[in-house]
Amino acid sequence: MASTDNASLTVVPLIGMPEVHPGDDLAALLWSAAQSSAAGLEAGDVVVVAQKIVSKAEGARVSLASVEPSRMAREWAEAWNHDPRLVEVVLRESVRIVKMARGLIVSETRHGFICANAGVDASNSGEEDMAILLPREPDRSAEQLRDSLGRLAGCDLAVIVADSFGRPWRQGVTQVAVGSAGLAPIVDLRGERDADGRTLHGTLIALADQLADAADLVCGKSSRIPAAVVRNYRGPRREGSAKELLRPPEEDLFR
Repeated sequence: MASTDNASLTVVPLIGMPEVHPGDDLAALLWSAAQSSAAGLEAGDVVVVAQKIVSKAEGARVSLASVEPSRMAREWAEAWNHDPRLVEVVLRESVRIVKMARGLIVSETRHGFICANAGVDASNSGEEDMAILLPREPDRSAEQLRDSLGRLAGCDLAVIVADSFGRPWRQGVTQVAVGSAGLAPIVDLRGERDADGRTLHGTLIALADQLADAADLVCGKSSRIPAAVVRNYRGPRREGSAKELLRPPEEDLFR
């Protein structure tokens, strides 16, 4: 069974990150913030980075001034008092519309994520009339940050790219890993035994999502702290992908 001894887990916010712009060296900015925070980076650390600054650095954004809304976008926006340009971007970023109701669009992205508004967000964009998209390849983004930060820190790290997702059966959003590198994003405990000796039959632990949520406790949504370091994490390490967290279509009871 994978080790779960995380009693001494600590989470340190990386304070002092500047506004991120397309083309910025995000790894260098994170490394500078880690040094300034006195946390530094140590072997085994898990660096959790908000999707939005990854997208900004990679230029995954759209100026709404350049968007010509379709008829569908205009009609939906008028019905629900939304910006038709933003609605159009959501439709373009969707490969499948799951549900459109009460002003909310739930769709599937090209990554396979099913989420509100295809992950498109205009909040904290850094510029007026700018929509931020999901990174095109979040796992690749995580791997590149892991490599660059590892070279700067001189040690092996793990990186999670995190975003806020809602949940079908509960109020409120939580953080999920949309990109992951350097750790097991999910652990399958099926076949293991619980504390009473009973065999587990359906237990899959979304470790990367749990780590993303732990980091969010010190980052928040309005504090301009887009990254944190989770230290003393004792969970399993391997080359993994956040795609492992996606439920296969044949197992999805709600399709």
